[in-house]
Amino acid sequence: MEADAESETGSFPGSETVQQFVATLRDIRRVSPYTVRNYQQALRDFCVWANKNGGFTGDFNKIPRRLMRDFIIEKQLTHSRVTLHNHLAALRALYRHLLRNHGVNASPLTGLRSPKLPKHLPRFLTEHQMANLLAAPEKLHRAGRLDGWTRTRDEAILEFLYGAGLRVSELCGLNYASIDFSNGLLRVLGKGRKERLVPVGATAMEAIRRLRATTPRSNRDGDAVFTTGRESTEHLYPRLVQLRLKLYLEAAGLPPDLTPHKFRHTCATHMLNHDADLRVIQEQLGHASLSTTQIYTHVSLARLKRTHALAHPRA
Repeated sequence: MEADAESETGSFPGSETVQQFVATLRDIRRVSPYTVRNYQQALRDFCVWANKNGGFTGDFNKIPRRLMRDFIIEKQLTHSRVTLHNHLAALRALYRHLLRNHGVNASPLTGLRSPKLPKHLPRFLTEHQMANLLAAPEKLHRAGRLDGWTRTRDEAILEFLYGAGLRVSELCGLNYASIDFSNGLLRVLGKGRKERLVPVGATAMEAIRRLRATTPRSNRDGDAVFTTGRESTEHLYPRLVQLRLKLYLEAAGLPPDLTPHKFRHTCATHMLNHDADLRVIQEQLGHASLSTTQIYTHVSLARLKRTHALAHPRA
């Protein structure tokens, strides 16, 4: 990404407008912190580029369509399609905001198409692979590589990621007040600060009960469920979950590049393979649109075709 000394400090052409827009995303629209961060970086990159290549001084009303087209063409040579797509999404969101609220007359993005994104089927684990991964904390504990409390915490983490299909940020933010132990439900705060109720399997609920029983804190409703240590009250953070997962992937003989997000793909795919309704999966995962969830039908069709190719005498 292009940046200079000024952009790194937050002082760049258009920075005041960008910061106001970012504040609206964060404080009023309650957009995910990850989206806020990515949009802020993308807009900073564009402003620095537009200043160097088109003399942009901060007036978004004076960016010509030609300059925006040149930006798209140049960045296709240096950025992945996904990165460029994210940059354009940030710019489109900014211009919608400026058109509605700040007297900008037109968007230079009008009529310009974003590059088509490559379609990849989500990666997921088989049920056998997932069973091996879920057993990995106990395996390492028996080998003397893991203390009892950490094993219990990490078993609960893996069970919740798989059993509830949570985003890692949702998992890290859980408090005990979020858990309905009687009915096996979670109250989850998802993207856009939208709440949803998520059913959790009996195995995952039992894992949480074990964790709560072995944690030397009061475990009041406001306490974090997953903490950084046995004596800590600090919420676990996503990077630590990623590092713990790498340890268990190695122990289970699985690819080390699998991320916690693959648990969501695995949860959804296994539910669909066991005849769950697509709208139920949509509610479980907290997808705003059913079209987002429909990618899992393609995963199941791919599996069906592979099975057919192996099993059918005329395949």
